Amino acid sequence: MVFSSVIFIFVYLPLFLALYYACPVRYRSYFILIGSYCFYAWWRVDFSLLMLATTAFNYGAALLIHGAQTQQRRRLFLVATIAGDLALLFYFKYFNFFADSSAYVFNQGEPYSWSLPHVILPIGISFYIFHNVSYVVDVYRRDLEPSRTFADYAAFIAFFPHQIAGPVLRFSDLAEQFYGREHNWAKFNYGAMRFLTGLAKKVLIADSIAPVADAAFSIPNPTMAESWLGAIAYTLQLYFDFSGYSSMAIGLGMMVGFHFIENFDAPYRSVNITDFWRRWHISLSSWLRDYLYISLGGNRKGVGRTYFNLAATMVLGGLWHGANTTFLVWGAWHGFWLAVERYFKVSASAPFRVSSWLFTMLLVVIGWVFFRSANMTEAMSMLAGMVGRNGFGLRSDYAWEFPNFGFLLMVVGVLTALGEPQLRRFFGLKTTNELVYVGGIDYPHVNPVLAVTAAVLGLAAIVKLVADSDTPFLYFQF
Repeated sequence: MVFSSVIFIFVYLPLFLALYYACPVRYRSYFILIGSYCFYAWWRVDFSLLMLATTAFNYGAALLIHGAQTQQRRRLFLVATIAGDLALLFYFKYFNFFADSSAYVFNQGEPYSWSLPHVILPIGISFYIFHNVSYVVDVYRRDLEPSRTFADYAAFIAFFPHQIAGPVLRFSDLAEQFYGREHNWAKFNYGAMRFLTGLAKKVLIADSIAPVADAAFSIPNPTMAESWLGAIAYTLQLYFDFSGYSSMAIGLGMMVGFHFIENFDAPYRSVNITDFWRRWHISLSSWLRDYLYISLGGNRKGVGRTYFNLAATMVLGGLWHGANTTFLVWGAWHGFWLAVERYFKVSASAPFRVSSWLFTMLLVVIGWVFFRSANMTEAMSMLAGMVGRNGFGLRSDYAWEFPNFGFLLMVVGVLTALGEPQLRRFFGLKTTNELVYVGGIDYPHVNPVLAVTAAVLGLAAIVKLVADSDTPFLYFQF
C-alpha cells in the first residue's frame, strides 16, 4: 500500500483516523502499532514478522547496553547488535548482487548449484535498520534513555508515515511525543494541507514528467537533446516524487499529533555540493554524518583521514541505495566533489551566484544519470549523448515518446523547485522546523488561501490518480 493509492486515500486513511480518534488517549500508541503493522502486512505478512523480530532484537540489545556494568561489555553488546543488523541488511539487499558477481567472475557466468532462491528485498528494510542502529548507538553514547515500553519503541519503528521510505528518523526525535502529544484541529488542518500538497507534487508533477525520463533512458545511443531532456526530467521527477512523499509523511504525522523534521530545503537552489547535501534528504545526510562519518573519526585524525572518511561515507551512502555499481559511482562522485570543496575551502554560505549554481546543477544532474541508469553501460551511453557523441537533435523516430504535457510540467517543475522559498513566503507557510523554532508547532496557522489552494491541487491529484491507477514511489526500491 502506498500513500498515492486509491485504497490508502479512500479506505485505510479514513478508517485509521476515525479509529485513532475514537481510541482513548492512553491506548493510541498501541493503536498506531497495530494500524502500522496492518499497513505493512498489506504487502507481505511474513516480512512484517521480520520487522517485528528486528525491533525486538534491538530493543533488547539497547537494554543490555544500558544495563552493562563495564565499558567493555557495553561496546561488545553494541558491536554484536550492529553486526547483526548489518548482516540482515547485507543478506536481503546484497546477497543476489554478490552471488551473481561471483558467478560471473569465478563460474563463467553460470549460477552456482548451491545458489539460494532469488532473495526478495523487504520494502523499507534499509530505513528501519537505520532507525534501529541509531537507537542502540544513541543508548550506547548515553544520549538517550531506552524506551520506557516495548510498545512505544515498536510503534516508532513501524509508524506507517515514515516506515517505508523515511524520513530517517531517530527515536530521540519522537520519544517525548510518544509519551505525550497535542491533538487539535490546527495541527490536523496543517497536516492535511501538507499531505495534499505532497500528493500534488507526486501525482501532478513527478508522474507527469516521468514519461520523458523513461523515454530518454530507454533509447539506445540518445542524442544530446534526448539525453539532456531525460537527465533533467529525472532530476525533477526524483525531487518531486521524494519531497512529495516526505511532505505527505509529515502531514500524516501531524494529523495524529506528531511532528517530523523537514527532509528537503529547496536543494536545487544549492550553490555547491556541500550546500546541496545540507538541503537534500536532510535526515539521511545527517544520519550518515552522525553515525558513520563521526564514528570513522570525522576530521579529528588528520587531513588525509578526513578526506578518506568523507569519501568512504559517501560511497557507503551510495551503496546503501542499492547493490549496483552505479550507486557506488554516484556516491564516489559526490564524495569527490565534497573533498574538492573542502580542500579549496569553498563556503556553503557564499552569496548566491549564477555561475556557482549552474556548475553545481551540472554536477548534480550528471550524478543523477548514474543514480537512474540500470547499469554503467546505460550511464555511459547517456553521458556520451550529453556531450553530443550521438548527434544533437530530437530524432523523429523517438519524438512521439516525449509527451508535450511532460515538457509543460518540466517547466512548472523548474519554476516550483527554484521558487519554493518565495512560494512559502507568499502563502505564509512555515515548515515544521520553523514552527518548532518559534514555538508554534502545536497550534500552526494555515493561511486560508493556502488551504484552498492545497485542497484544489489535492483534488486534482486524486482525480488524476483515479484515472491513471496507482503509481509507486521511486524511493520504495531503496
